[in-house]
Amino acid sequence: MSAKGNCYDNAVAKSFFKTLKTELIYQNSYDSKIDAYKSVFKYIEAFYNTNRRHSYLQ
Repeated sequence: MSAKGNCYDNAVAKSFFKTLKTELIYQNSYDSKIDAYKSVFKYIEAFYNTNRRHSYLQ
């Protein structure tokens, strides 16, 4: 961690959440929090961590 207010500290987290929102959240509508939770869990565990090509691997 660097000094307070350094925008690069959160770059990885912000990039992940942007990807999550773009690829999953904005393309779906959910009837309940449980449905949203299950969808996000499935996206992260079954797709993002295992199948999705990450830019540093290319």
